[in-house]
Amino acid sequence: MEKVALVLGANRGIGLAIANEFLASGWKTIGTYRSGPAEANFDQLPCDLADVSSIEALINQVEAKYSRIDALVINAGWNKDSLLMRLTDEDLLQIVQTNLIGSIQAARRVSRLMMKQRSGSIIFIGSVVGFLGSAGQTAYASTKAALVGAARSMARELGPRNVRVNVIAPGYVNTDMTKDLPEDHKLAIASSTPLGRTAEPVEIAKSVVFLSSDDASFITGAVVPIDGGLGMGH
Repeated sequence: MEKVALVLGANRGIGLAIANEFLASGWKTIGTYRSGPAEANFDQLPCDLADVSSIEALINQVEAKYSRIDALVINAGWNKDSLLMRLTDEDLLQIVQTNLIGSIQAARRVSRLMMKQRSGSIIFIGSVVGFLGSAGQTAYASTKAALVGAARSMARELGPRNVRVNVIAPGYVNTDMTKDLPEDHKLAIASSTPLGRTAEPVEIAKSVVFLSSDDASFITGAVVPIDGGLGMGH
């Protein structure tokens, strides 16, 4: 039976790499986009995590067409770097709604299907800043830290139905979002990382596919850091 993976936020960067890795590993793969689809060979559907009706419409479509979801990867998110005193209420609410509330709503909806299947893997894409903190990212870091508590609570609730829930916590990754950082900032990040470099998206993607596979059948409630040692001890 062909397994089905749904990757939220798969039109670029880490999400695109994850969807491509699922596809290369023989999974039927569906990716979502908000602003526009990627040039890719997997199926793509629109979804806005800030809108619960959009989430519901997406899952209904996938369920109707494929009948099952074996892996849900919640990578979609939103951020606006700003010192807290300058962060507007509108931006604060958008970050929390998208990164935390929308993520939980998507996981809740898919968990119903997985419980009926008595199998499934849900993976939240967190961040090392959820543990270390980062100036200018108070709201973003808060949402990523909160995902850990959500995932571990879900792992306890869904474990009896053989549904696993885990968090991947990347460090800095070479994506469109980070390539425009000042060069001295990039060097500072690399020098503070024990492995002396930033990650490539495929390094995150391979770990996500492993956690979704039968090889990881006894792993749940885990936070897996893929950060070159940047968040070591946290």
